[in-house]
Amino acid sequence: MSRSRPQSRLALLGALAAASGVNAAPQDDLSVKADYLGKLAPFVSWPSSAAAAANAPFVVCVQGDDPFGPVLDRELAGQTVFARPLVVRRVAHLEPDSGCQIAYVAGSADQSRTAALRAVAGAPVLTVTDADRGSGAPGIVDLILAEGRVKFSVDLAQARQNGLSISSKLLALAVKVTR
Repeated sequence: MSRSRPQSRLALLGALAAASGVNAAPQDDLSVKADYLGKLAPFVSWPSSAAAAANAPFVVCVQGDDPFGPVLDRELAGQTVFARPLVVRRVAHLEPDSGCQIAYVAGSADQSRTAALRAVAGAPVLTVTDADRGSGAPGIVDLILAEGRVKFSVDLAQARQNGLSISSKLLALAVKVTR
């Protein structure tokens, strides 16, 4: 996938840093977490085999029980990633061919969080979970509400398994990095 210009990447890094330092009221934490889903992509490299057509949308999926509702659509509306339009899709079951570049894995009665993560293990999908919602294994990025702020941890072993490379700039903002 192509890279963003350095200025754009610095602006996104600043936005992530600011978001991680903002106190989040309970009703606002979903908005901050939704914003993270759009801001993570420029700090991730996908394998060339995962590259879609230049005009294909960049897809953020929500698997299972959607905690965001219209908040996610509102936060990501009009955004682009790698000069591609960003779109949000909701899926009941996450599979390697679901067409998701980023998948927020919530889990549901139909497919648990653990089962969804297992389904895309080895596929070029950045999985994001929320430590405060549901149980099960964490994704590559696990969102955490700590001290009233939205923070995150990163699992590099899972990222490598999925063929993804995470920027050191993003890793520097993580509260925990598992290697």
